[in-house]
Amino acid sequence: MIGVYGGTFNPVHYGHLRTALEVKELFELEQLRLIPCRFPPHREEPEVPAHIRLQMLEAAVTDTHGFSVDRRELDRAGPSYMVDTLHSLRNEIGNTPLLLFIGADAFAGLERWHQWQRLLDYAHIVVMTRPGYAELALSAFLQQRIAEDRAQLSRQMAGLLTFQEVTALAISATAIRELVAAGRDPQYLLPDRVIELIRRHHLYQPLIHHTGN
Repeated sequence: MIGVYGGTFNPVHYGHLRTALEVKELFELEQLRLIPCRFPPHREEPEVPAHIRLQMLEAAVTDTHGFSVDRRELDRAGPSYMVDTLHSLRNEIGNTPLLLFIGADAFAGLERWHQWQRLLDYAHIVVMTRPGYAELALSAFLQQRIAEDRAQLSRQMAGLLTFQEVTALAISATAIRELVAAGRDPQYLLPDRVIELIRRHHLYQPLIHHTGN
């Protein structure tokens, strides 16, 4: 099975990386593709250019077996719709089962995604949840797609929904950006190689306001 884990990764941090590793192992994935989003449809475009976010992601996972960074959304014009990404992946991998991993917060807004029902034409959806997660009331469309067990996902190429609890590291990219802007050290929240790139490119620096005399 192949997994897909998307995001702006602005910057990538240990919260992303730990959950990615856990789902790779739990679902015995042949490969997990981390896909940085060029132009997110549901939020503002990141202030850090896509090619630098790609560099940070590549630096973070370079030594992790089974992880690969996939740049297809960066090479595609227009908003980065996940349905287009899964469609292009499906054309490449044939009938191999494909798993789309999304966080519980993103899943809560799934029905606002572009052509969201078609996601299940191309992949299974795995919702990564935190301990104590209160399940949402599901539409009939989603209710009838819940997988009976994890093994079922490997027996068909797409179309099922399941929930998987993962370790919740209380790290956020927003908090890291604010920490760096305040001149504080983000060490131990994200890989040292990513911190080096943040410093080299002077990312997340505070805005300097010039006041007139």
